[in-house]
Amino acid sequence: MPFVTVRGLNKSYVVGSQRLHVLRDLDLEVAEGEMVAIVGASGVGKSTLLHLLGGLDRSDSGTVRIADADLTAMADASLVAFRNRNVGFVFQFHHLLPEFDAAENVAMPMRIARMARDVTRQRTAELLGRVGLGERMAHRPGMLSGGEQQRVAVARALVMRPALLLADEPTGDLDETTAESLHHLLREMHAEHRLTSIIATHNLRLAGACDRVLRLERGMLHPV
Repeated sequence: MPFVTVRGLNKSYVVGSQRLHVLRDLDLEVAEGEMVAIVGASGVGKSTLLHLLGGLDRSDSGTVRIADADLTAMADASLVAFRNRNVGFVFQFHHLLPEFDAAENVAMPMRIARMARDVTRQRTAELLGRVGLGERMAHRPGMLSGGEQQRVAVARALVMRPALLLADEPTGDLDETTAESLHHLLREMHAEHRLTSIIATHNLRLAGACDRVLRLERGMLHPV
């Protein structure tokens, strides 16, 4: 049984007087432990798809299942709780809170889940150390480089020990050298944490390092 199962997913938006159909009867299966890349032109709907897979948005129709959980059937409160504990997100723009330091940003999902302080401190320190920022835990985002900020975002995505990692153009705002370093980190974290990972990217080198590459075009996914 696939770990991620999507059937007949449709999503559209109203733009002015027209309806824009982004996803059309999209199907997807991802095996547990697989790392899948989704490529496609800008604006084709890669971010929309990841938002639906992670429960950040609702589809017009269709189903999204993560393991035995049907996200499309969940009430909003249940979906928020599921997302917090089971899905890690890394975005192109890290979305770190500027008034909090690196450790506080990483710890935020655990605070939302009201986890014990000693567990929160331990996991935060371990993950920031693992991504190479053990000496910069007290630095706020404005004191970190773009690559360092993304490393904080990766640590934050993994701190709840999710089963599913969703990354939306995680290297899109980085220079080539920094992007390559983050590619390596994502592959290492995928293996170490036994993740199932879905990565939307324009970067063909990152896509090529994944187990499988799919192209999103005209609202549907196609093998590459």
